[in-house]
Amino acid sequence: MTETGKTGAASLSARAREAVLQRIVDRRYAQGARLVEREVAEELGMSRVPVREALRALVAEGLLELLPHSGVRVRRLERADVEHLYEVWEPLAVQASRLAARALAAGGGEGPAALEAALRQAESAAAAGEGTREVAAHTAFHEGVVELAGNPLLARTMDQLSWQLRLLFGLRAEPAHMRAQHAEMFRHIAAGDAEAAAASTLLHVRDSRAVALRSLFGDA
Repeated sequence: MTETGKTGAASLSARAREAVLQRIVDRRYAQGARLVEREVAEELGMSRVPVREALRALVAEGLLELLPHSGVRVRRLERADVEHLYEVWEPLAVQASRLAARALAAGGGEGPAALEAALRQAESAAAAGEGTREVAAHTAFHEGVVELAGNPLLARTMDQLSWQLRLLFGLRAEPAHMRAQHAEMFRHIAAGDAEAAAASTLLHVRDSRAVALRSLFGDA
């Protein structure tokens, strides 16, 4: 295969992976659902080869799991999965907010307009009862904070958590007070108050963890 052919195949596989991930996040592919390679390929309008590669990649990433005889299914989130995700996300999210506030205080970055837009989108989606759009807005807010932080290593590390966080946000409820916490985080970041931004983010992530455990596992 030529280099151009390899690049094209990789691009198709990446597109297939993104499409399957999006369907997992918005719950068109529910937890525990069996995915048949041929059916997924037909749904995406693609050949089976890139779909096969995408499914293999998602098995390696832990979002899908192999069935005993053939095929794959969407992996169910266990309590330990959620705990492990929050253990890693908490310190990274706190540091991202701290660095974003410092960057704005120093006059760096392009300003917090993207964060403000994400907040407006979340409120609009919540008012309209559009859960998928609200999840996308919450994700965009957190990703915007990371971008403002201006630390490439932090950005690459957070990127590895991106789809797990999107999946979790889509599975749990989103109380109104958590949208208010986003607004408070925004105020501190925009004001350049690094430690207040870090403290408000810590509160938000810990509340998010409690909401996730209650929504998914019935914790009191």
